[in-house]
Amino acid sequence: MMKTKRLFTYAFLIIVSFVSIFPFLWMLSSSTNLSVDVTKGKLLPGSHLMDNMHSLLEKVDIVTALSNSAKVSISTTLLAMLIASLAGYGFEIYRSRAKDVVFNILLMSMMIPFAAIMIPLYRMFGSISNVMPWIGIDTLSSVVIPTVTTAFLIFFFRQSTKMFPKDLLEAGRMDGLSELGLFFRVYMPTMKTTYAAAAIITFMSSWNNYLWPLIVLQTPENQTIPLLISNLGSSYAPDYGVIMIAIVLSTLPTALVFFLMQKHFVAGMVGSVK
Repeated sequence: MMKTKRLFTYAFLIIVSFVSIFPFLWMLSSSTNLSVDVTKGKLLPGSHLMDNMHSLLEKVDIVTALSNSAKVSISTTLLAMLIASLAGYGFEIYRSRAKDVVFNILLMSMMIPFAAIMIPLYRMFGSISNVMPWIGIDTLSSVVIPTVTTAFLIFFFRQSTKMFPKDLLEAGRMDGLSELGLFFRVYMPTMKTTYAAAAIITFMSSWNNYLWPLIVLQTPENQTIPLLISNLGSSYAPDYGVIMIAIVLSTLPTALVFFLMQKHFVAGMVGSVK
């Protein structure tokens, strides 16, 4: 009876795993086929990988798009880790009624959809363009600044800080560390799993961000990889083999970041502190 139950369990898990991974396998297979083969639903790998790659490099500047996405994602991740963790640390360690009110307002802001602030945000950056053009419309900075931190990240760090051993702070104060010294030399090394989980979430969200870059980036030289793939798919006769290989290239950085940090990601999501 136990063996039969285990057999059904493994069979169910295998089926679910295959269903989950099938889109990625189909994407990899399609990147080696011609567009006509992709539209016919061919599942087996073909022999046109290099042809699709050559066509992709001829049609678009994917290197620049990948570079722009990398600049935006890395900058957003680094700044978000610093600002959100400082905010979460401050809200939890230095508690007060006024700070709790501010934190509740931050949480309420999560209920506002981005579409509701999209037009005011664009108008704001449009007005900034006249004074500080380096952070105005059609700059990578205009993509980074609105997403540099979120209420979710602040909430995530505050909840994780609840499990932070406060005795370490008292010991640091006795050793003569300043409050900033406690944060950078005690809190940050101890909460590395939380930082890893937050970094993965932020990097992947920034890398795949589409709507705001679509609105604020207006020249091909500044477009990110999601915009480039969208442009490939919106042509009159899209080449699906080329599109698939572009998607594969765009997926590799996020997959690499996740697999390199997956152990820390799991530990950070469950809130463990080491």
